[in-house]
Amino acid sequence: MTASRRTFILASLSAGASVALSRAAFGEDAQKLAESDPKAQSLGYVRDASRVDKTRFPNYVAGQTCANCSLYQGSPKDAWSKCMPFGDKLVAQHGWCSAYTNM
Repeated sequence: MTASRRTFILASLSAGASVALSRAAFGEDAQKLAESDPKAQSLGYVRDASRVDKTRFPNYVAGQTCANCSLYQGSPKDAWSKCMPFGDKLVAQHGWCSAYTNM
């Protein structure tokens, strides 16, 4: 049995839509949090914890990063993951913000 061009195209479109929907469902297209984001600025988020403004955030302690914060929703090995204060946006593993907690 040979498939027509129309059948092939419809099957291809259907498969492509399924992949796109599954990626969205699993958060693979989540946006990385920008330091310029208003919420990020209000919490002093930086993608590299070595750049924390220690005068503005005197509670910062060297070694604190998003990866070892209890609000980081990924594993410590994930380069980017969701974080509770930032909703669906991804934060950098080596980042930091003033919401940091390790409880």
